[in-house]
Amino acid sequence: MDSGEADQGHDESQSITRIYLVRHGETEWNREQRMQGHLDSTLSALGHAQAAAVANALRDLAPDYLYCSDLGRARQTAQAIAARCALTVREDSRLRERHYGQLQGLRWSEVQALHPVSAERMHGRDAQFAPDGGESLQQFHDRVVPAIEQIADLHRGSSVAIVTHGGVVGLMYRHALSMSLEAPRDYALANASINRFRRVAGQWQIEAWGDTSHLTDFIPIDAGDGRF
Repeated sequence: MDSGEADQGHDESQSITRIYLVRHGETEWNREQRMQGHLDSTLSALGHAQAAAVANALRDLAPDYLYCSDLGRARQTAQAIAARCALTVREDSRLRERHYGQLQGLRWSEVQALHPVSAERMHGRDAQFAPDGGESLQQFHDRVVPAIEQIADLHRGSSVAIVTHGGVVGLMYRHALSMSLEAPRDYALANASINRFRRVAGQWQIEAWGDTSHLTDFIPIDAGDGRF
């Protein structure tokens, strides 16, 4: 279902809103372990296969609405889902990956060699540090979390698939578990994974994390050290 209208008449204390966060399929830069940020790289052949597989899985979950980041890799993945699930894609720039500024396009090994101070502060998860021209973790959080909260409010009592990026998915994991931005990452962020959340009375819960069961033939890549 995609009526194009906000859901009305639901009692938030009774309704359950489900959010399916999907990381985009593998890109050429994922294969090369480059930091993409707001730059873009097309889906690889594997990424296209992953997009088709996640589209089939989401068809079984039957989301009512579909959103995506306006970056190409998320849009390509979302288009496969839209076609399979008969939904309209709604793009939202707030769902973009973190902006890594001057580090974008570099491999993590190159960041360590060329920008050692930046590498140290990012690896240490300094929430206030922003690479030159980019965003801090705190700024990233303050962009993403309100956007997803707003989408959940708009479609209260419905289910929404959101195709986005590893960093965005990770922020929502932390938000749901009240986990500090500075805490080390202890969760997977695989390409084309489905991460199932529910929101009841304004509270977030994780129903299923990092589901890649639909990708048995298409090995997903977890975001590496360059993903903070």
